Amino acid sequence: MACGTRLLDNWSFTQIGTRDGEWIPVSSFPTTVHVELLKINRIPDPFIGLHDWDVQWIGESDWAFRSTFEVTDAELACRNVDLVIDGLDTYAIVKLNGQKILESSNQFISHRLSVKKSLRVGSNELLLHFESTFMKGREIEKEHGKLNLWNGDSSRLHVRKAQYNYGWDWGPILMTVGPWKSISLQTSQKRLTDLDIRTYVSESLDVKLTVEFSLSDKTPGHANFVLKNPDGSTEASVSRIRTDTGNAELSLEWEPGKVQLWYPVGYGAQPIYTVQVTLVDEEGHALDNKSEKIAFRRACVIQNKLIDEEGLSFFFEINNIRIFCGGSNWIPADSFLTTMTAERYRSWLMLLKNGNQNMVRVWGGGIYEHDDFYAICDELGILVWQDFMFGCGQYPAYDSFLDSVREEVTQNVKRLRHHPSIVIFAGNNEDYQLAESLNLELDYDDEESDFRKTNFPGRYIYERLLPEIVSAHCDIFYHRGSPYSGNGKPTTDRTFGDLHQWNVWHGSQQPWHNWDVLSGRFVSEFGMQGFPNIRTVDYWLGGDKTERFPQSRTNNNHNKAAGFEHRLELYLVQNFRHSFEMESYVYYTQIMQAEALASAYRLWRREWRGEGREYTAGALVWQINDCWPVTSWAIVDYFQRPKPAYFAIARELQSYTIGITRKEYQSFYDDRSSANFVITTELQIWGTNSTLSPKHATLSVSCFDLYSDWRHVWEDDIVLAVNSSTELYRGPLPGQPDRTKWSESPKAIIVSARILDKSKAVLARHSNWPEPYKFIKFPPVENLGLAAVVEDDGETVTLKTSKPVKGLVLDVDGDEVKWSDQAIDLVPDDPQRVCAIGLKGREVKLRFLGDGSA
Repeated sequence: MACGTRLLDNWSFTQIGTRDGEWIPVSSFPTTVHVELLKINRIPDPFIGLHDWDVQWIGESDWAFRSTFEVTDAELACRNVDLVIDGLDTYAIVKLNGQKILESSNQFISHRLSVKKSLRVGSNELLLHFESTFMKGREIEKEHGKLNLWNGDSSRLHVRKAQYNYGWDWGPILMTVGPWKSISLQTSQKRLTDLDIRTYVSESLDVKLTVEFSLSDKTPGHANFVLKNPDGSTEASVSRIRTDTGNAELSLEWEPGKVQLWYPVGYGAQPIYTVQVTLVDEEGHALDNKSEKIAFRRACVIQNKLIDEEGLSFFFEINNIRIFCGGSNWIPADSFLTTMTAERYRSWLMLLKNGNQNMVRVWGGGIYEHDDFYAICDELGILVWQDFMFGCGQYPAYDSFLDSVREEVTQNVKRLRHHPSIVIFAGNNEDYQLAESLNLELDYDDEESDFRKTNFPGRYIYERLLPEIVSAHCDIFYHRGSPYSGNGKPTTDRTFGDLHQWNVWHGSQQPWHNWDVLSGRFVSEFGMQGFPNIRTVDYWLGGDKTERFPQSRTNNNHNKAAGFEHRLELYLVQNFRHSFEMESYVYYTQIMQAEALASAYRLWRREWRGEGREYTAGALVWQINDCWPVTSWAIVDYFQRPKPAYFAIARELQSYTIGITRKEYQSFYDDRSSANFVITTELQIWGTNSTLSPKHATLSVSCFDLYSDWRHVWEDDIVLAVNSSTELYRGPLPGQPDRTKWSESPKAIIVSARILDKSKAVLARHSNWPEPYKFIKFPPVENLGLAAVVEDDGETVTLKTSKPVKGLVLDVDGDEVKWSDQAIDLVPDDPQRVCAIGLKGREVKLRFLGDGSA
């Protein structure tokens, strides 16, 4: 019998209430209104200029989409005829042949509707009527009350839609509308309705696999099960599993080493197995089949007592290996989600992997990402921290809202649970933090209440509803929020749980040099803004050269963060002499971002000090990506152009790194006097090793005086301890005399430290300069001996210098180049090579501190 699945096509759309009732054919499906109107030039590009404000009417209008499709006798003869709607954005009434079959109100929910009685042989019409989500949300808010939030319109708290559509401090208000996921007609005699695959890896690394599946009908028949190895061969199979009751299950076990385990990138391979389940009737005819990609791994969140410090650890352990998680936060990669493709997801996630990152956090104000996103993370070995979709708000908990959330969470947990990359579910983003800031009813010692009658009703969702659903449907660790400390402590506590460290940029706006005292057990957010590539700026300027200066109206519109002007300028003026010429301003903000973020990773990896001393176990920068062309905290812009910070972070997340800091100490000769003292400068050097073997190497240190030819060089044999940091040197800064008065300026001593292997190859390098950089009187450019030599292959650049150089950024005129490194510190006798794909032998332009632009 002709049963199967087919996507509905022949779609068109219209704005409801327009005079002519024009139906416009869609260019692709699934889709949303902005995307279609852009393709036919009915609206200006909201990513350019101020045009995001010119399309606000779309989100406040009603729209309809319709499809006409044919149905055959054979299809209607099938036992089950279902319309499967994978996602509607957001409030929609669905009619089939004029009959209402669905009212939808949650963007994150899919629908399966039995439509056999509503269909007819021949032509049928499906109509989707979308009400304005913004206006609908305002109506619901009037009914249930206005609540508090950060970012966007308060009505969003009542609406189960991607919250960033309402505008965020990095994104525009673009209220998308339409059928944003596929719609299909599915016909079957009998089908699998649920497939629950669980893998268990014990501490001794033996493995168990359980499979439970449910069926649409309790009719005679059976199922066949096959487990395929990564190479496609059969690892295990079970035939003729009886399914008469509508349910079936099986389990398999292996001794340690019999199946391959999945590891995060850098710690092993990522073998992906395939489970196939086929339903067969009594005559042996296949009725339905499902397959899932799975892997075997042991994933734990370890919260243990620590040696020498208060609180508990918060780190991830995979297959008994402690993992320092260096990575990024992820927001939706486009304001228009239907434009995302598997190829775009892959290129984004390859940027993480190539940047030495091993974790990505899917932030709670966007969407539960597309299946492709998680499948690629599985393949690449990128760990996923998955938030539920609640962000920066005092969310309600009335019955209809909870019913919708329950279905949303159940569906998405079931959809995502088989991915080995997902190692944690977190209940929300910053909702506990907002409750603390507003002094809402929040007694962290209360583990018994219902919370729905308090002024923080969302706590019922995070502490009752979500953990119940997660534990019922999967074995993934559940964390109540991000940040969340637990143990009766507020979210700002540095000794428990995870921390969002925004006292650099937001909050108390501390210097980034204080990251070491702004640490936490796991820092799941921190950041610094920087302008994107000048080509991205020119894109949003749309050719208007009169707006090509940092404070222009257009540039301001492409930064949605409140108070960004004084925050950017605060950190610039504290640290740099800088110019307001457009390209220079881009450069200085980028170097500032690179310096700030690299410093955080460097100082926090130092606090991964070995077993029992996992004082800081992770750092996830806010953020890897943008949803439109904008100045934000992203380290890669909307067009996937990495900012210098991306490369600076990549260096700090290599398997081997080296860190340097200098500290000044003032000591008084007499506690009665404030005039008689001595200032000494201490140098501290440490190394890190994320591998599982000790590393015998050489520490090579060179000290330079920026204003003379003085040098001081030494080498030591060192051993970098396994999977931890190792202290390498603590002592006086060579060449820096003690001072006895503050009017005596310190010497400009630059310290370059490298870790060398037995062949003298450089495993890691870092240069430490006196700060703030604004006090440095840089040598004349012509005295630096700086050169960028393009090699014979036309795509390799060798950088060398006679004097230390800080913050090198490379660029070219014309078509852009894909650089392998940026934000480079260069010292004499240590040339560095940069790969430049697309350079084609062209001359390289160099920007650096002291290049004469400030």
